[in-house]
Amino acid sequence: MIDVSGVCEPRFVAVREALAASLDEHDVGASVAVYLDGEPVVDIWGGYADADRSTGWERDTLTGVNSTTKNMTALCALILADRGLLDLSAPVAAYWPEFAAAGKEHVLVRHVLSHTAGLPQLPGPTVVEDLYDWENVTAGLAAQAAEWEPGTAAGYHALTFGFLVGEIVRRVTGRSLGEFFAEEVAKPLGADFHIGLAAEHDHRVAPLIAPPSLGDEYAAGPPPGPDGMRREIVGAAIRVKDVNSPAWRRAHVPAVNGFGNARSVALVHSVLANRGTAGGVRLLSPQGCEPAWQVLFRGEDRILGTQMSWTAGFGRFGNTFGWGGWGGSLVASDPDARMTVAYVMNQMIDRDRQEDDRGMEIIMAAYGGLRRPAAVRPAASDRSR
Repeated sequence: MIDVSGVCEPRFVAVREALAASLDEHDVGASVAVYLDGEPVVDIWGGYADADRSTGWERDTLTGVNSTTKNMTALCALILADRGLLDLSAPVAAYWPEFAAAGKEHVLVRHVLSHTAGLPQLPGPTVVEDLYDWENVTAGLAAQAAEWEPGTAAGYHALTFGFLVGEIVRRVTGRSLGEFFAEEVAKPLGADFHIGLAAEHDHRVAPLIAPPSLGDEYAAGPPPGPDGMRREIVGAAIRVKDVNSPAWRRAHVPAVNGFGNARSVALVHSVLANRGTAGGVRLLSPQGCEPAWQVLFRGEDRILGTQMSWTAGFGRFGNTFGWGGWGGSLVASDPDARMTVAYVMNQMIDRDRQEDDRGMEIIMAAYGGLRRPAAVRPAASDRSR
């Protein structure tokens, strides 16, 4: 059995066992974190950072988490709303006047956050490099017409989510989404998560590994709909080789190109589960967290082809809210239990060919720990982070 490093409170030993089993059977390298009341109770990792299994996965190893990044992007908008700088019920055009073009004057900020704005398609990029031109992409989105009446239907905004929310943040603050996140979220929390990764961190990155039997040309795409057919998505096809490139790391594509590990993902997300604080740092008021789990849309998602409940930036699943990324990473928070669970890995799984229960097994193991009596917990300053 592959060794698992890190710290794990005794009642959450099943989480450590679940990661160890996954490393033995499915994963190459991975990390898992569980935060309770804004403090870490599990922070573990193991395996290897490369496909050749020559370099160990270390405490500070980072990897691309793909759409798990959306959780971080949404949090930035909720922080601005909590500060009174952004009204979730205001038209997007109140902050971004050009956006009113093509009849979009009634698209609200909450429509963008809940994937109901009617803009799931990119405005025309055909290669990944086009995504790196922020001004061109956002200008194209501003000029587009919505595909449906905003708020009446949902369709997963896989790439456009980050550009839309990011441009709103830029118009309000004068800073890019990545800059705002770094200065207002990552820095005060001490979270090792990056949207736009500096070259100094490249040596810590574990490249994503394509699913078994597939190579680096493996590309992200929409899942099949209920009729088994796939909806054609216009725009850039993002491949594993693109996500592993230096250009992708430097870019700002805030729906999908964040880099972190389970510790940093869970730390950031736990702010919402713990009524605005984590590690003694307050980012939002308790009321400012509530849009993260209050459902704005419930019904079939036109892109995902399944029933979904969308909140202001997150998927809602039973008592939990959060989202996952292409290949397998995910984060989920339970505001009633004040618990957040994150799983980040480098071995991708193609869910069209194979069931991927890795993250869900970690979450279920964490809930099992909640049901066990807690030992006396040391002070936060005495625990390893």
